[in-house]
Amino acid sequence: MKKINRILFYITTFIMVVLSLLPFVWFVGTSLKTALEVTAIPPVIVPAGTLDSYKSAIDEYNLLHFVKNSIIVAGSTTVITLLISIIAGYSLARLRLKYKGMIMGALLLVSMFPQISIAGPVWRILQDLGWLNSFHGLVIPYVTLTLPLGVWILAGFFGELPEELEDAARLDGCSHFQTLFRIMVPLAAPGVFTAAILVFIYAWNEFFFALLIMTQQKFQTLPVGIALFQGQYTLPWGEIAAASTVATVPIVLLVFLFQKRIVGGLSAGAVK
Repeated sequence: MKKINRILFYITTFIMVVLSLLPFVWFVGTSLKTALEVTAIPPVIVPAGTLDSYKSAIDEYNLLHFVKNSIIVAGSTTVITLLISIIAGYSLARLRLKYKGMIMGALLLVSMFPQISIAGPVWRILQDLGWLNSFHGLVIPYVTLTLPLGVWILAGFFGELPEELEDAARLDGCSHFQTLFRIMVPLAAPGVFTAAILVFIYAWNEFFFALLIMTQQKFQTLPVGIALFQGQYTLPWGEIAAASTVATVPIVLLVFLFQKRIVGGLSAGAVK
């Protein structure tokens, strides 16, 4: 019976992996096809291996400009979120708060709000501040949306570290901030790394607020830029596939290389 269950498990896992990877493999293959192969009926399975779509996406659709904007937005969001999350997570882990459980629950509740429910107020506030079509106008909403996850992860990591280390650091003359950033943060590096990856992935892939806030091409990020690719008569599917590959491959490699740290960071503090 155990052998049959194991076989069924492997078969089910294989099917799920194939179904998950099939769309990714298909648009990577499409990005390597010629213009005739992209629209051929029946579909061409094996592409010609040309890089024309990538060249066209860069030269005609300004792909590298959108990549640069995404790097600026995602990088800024990650740095700011980490700095705030480290301080807030450490405080939640160490302070003897009466309603700490409610605070942590509130963090999760806030992170579950659907984006559409806060889109109107966010847009109105940014409009009144004159921050529409600006990088900081997009980074600040991203920070507010990713902070609950960052604080939750880092609070779990800091809570697992022994308090004796802080006492020893204070005896050596370290201030609270020196103790935090010189002693505790390096020890919580797996959690910091996990939070950074997840925040960066969110900011890199986010589409709704980027479309709502960035209406000028000068500030649009990669997901929005790809969505607005237009041809004269038809959609440039080859260029869209090439740009989607550029947007997706780095994230896939990042998750594949650091999957153990991500899982470890998300499960930290689950079992004591």
